Amino acid sequence: MNHFVETVNGGRVPLASLPVLDPERFASELQALLADGGRLATYFADRRPGDPQLLLYAVVARDREGDLALLHARAGDEIISLTPACPQVHLFEREIGEQFGVAFPGHPWFKPVRFPSALPEIAGHSDKLPPPIGDMDYFRVEGEEIHEVGVGPVHAGIIEPGHFRFQCYGEQVLHLEISLGYQHRGIERLLLRGPHPATPAQIETMAGDTTIGHMTACSRVIESLADCRVPEPATAVRAIALELERLANHVGDIGALAGDVGFLPTAAYCGRLRGDYLNMTATLCGSRFGRGLVRPGGVLHGLPRSMADELRQKLKEIGAQTRGALELFFDTPSVLARLERVGVVSREDALELGLTGVAARACGIDCDARRHHAAGAYRELLPDLTESGGDIFARAMVRNWEVENSLAMLDDFLRTVPEGSFTAKPCTLAPDALAVCLVEGWRGQVAHVGITDGEGRFARYKVADPSFFNWSGLAMALRNEQISDFPLCNKSFNLSYCGFDL
Repeated sequence: MNHFVETVNGGRVPLASLPVLDPERFASELQALLADGGRLATYFADRRPGDPQLLLYAVVARDREGDLALLHARAGDEIISLTPACPQVHLFEREIGEQFGVAFPGHPWFKPVRFPSALPEIAGHSDKLPPPIGDMDYFRVEGEEIHEVGVGPVHAGIIEPGHFRFQCYGEQVLHLEISLGYQHRGIERLLLRGPHPATPAQIETMAGDTTIGHMTACSRVIESLADCRVPEPATAVRAIALELERLANHVGDIGALAGDVGFLPTAAYCGRLRGDYLNMTATLCGSRFGRGLVRPGGVLHGLPRSMADELRQKLKEIGAQTRGALELFFDTPSVLARLERVGVVSREDALELGLTGVAARACGIDCDARRHHAAGAYRELLPDLTESGGDIFARAMVRNWEVENSLAMLDDFLRTVPEGSFTAKPCTLAPDALAVCLVEGWRGQVAHVGITDGEGRFARYKVADPSFFNWSGLAMALRNEQISDFPLCNKSFNLSYCGFDL
């Protein structure tokens, strides 16, 4: 007998159909699913008014089966930590402790994740106010000639705030600990009792460079709960916008890597090309970042045949220029010498940490929601776009493969975009139900879960941005590297601070 419910990407499940497990059974089932090749998409908790017990939910993506496994449990104020056996859950357990004042005995490094100052209780501080922002215990290495380097939260560049604590032996980094949370806005709490008029703006600003990815995921959660069928032309426009978002960011990232190694031809080209892809998104909807395009039920801007042909012609020109700039970069020996065998993350470590997207595929892990949990316009099976080195070169090369693949997909989408309606009005959301959606954003898997109350309003809304998983990968990539390699390693991941902080 299964102690979990199987569903598909974009599926809806009545809350009453979820088996209620005790914490021990929940932990053993979750551990078994992960050991069998599942990936933890998200893990979160909720507490209903008048109910002293904590409600636990976990979503496991089973790529081999092409489905999702949903686990549910009720727990008290202490939950035995699963982190020693399944490191993928380490941040989720800390987050639950931070948000609900519960403890996870056995967690190897239990402390807050984001410093949410509006919350009255934090695990380990249940009788106190939350610690001030930046007041964090850090792992320390002791010994002769060991020194500590602190960077941030205010950085030398125009960048979001985050603190990086290096434990070094000379120039060698023994350990890097990353502390974020400085931009925590409490978006998940703002979404409660929604959807409301402010919901789209809140979703689109979770991580501004992933506007399309997050808004598509949220829209599909609402559509699932409302049993709303999205017109085929709208799903095509969403896919076009999602691939343009991927192209703009991948091209920009390779350009940034080129700048960091001092290879200015590609750096200059890619800066301009990124703007060209953003301008194509602006042609679609008036916003370079895609705001105001995707909405529950479809899209707010149609794509007439004349505009599709214009974009296709523009894509042909920009695509050729992009290939030239990237070939120049990857064909230069001095560039490759700086990228290869630097910032290595092993496949085993990537699997244990639950890395996603480019960071995972660079380690030889085939995980892509467009391949294994296809939805919308992604009907054709995508190729396996992986590298095995796990280094900066591998992360750059995966982006290169994805640029080529996105150019081909966009040409097909623009050539075949169907005519017809671009929107359908969602009806009332189903009460006491759960819906989950995975979208392959440009950084990796974006996971959204919406749970409704008896009135069909959001009682809990959970978001897992790919950066929530991948910051741990950056910390691992610096192990035994030179501290001078940090900027290049950081660029090769290019993670979101606000997407992590929410």
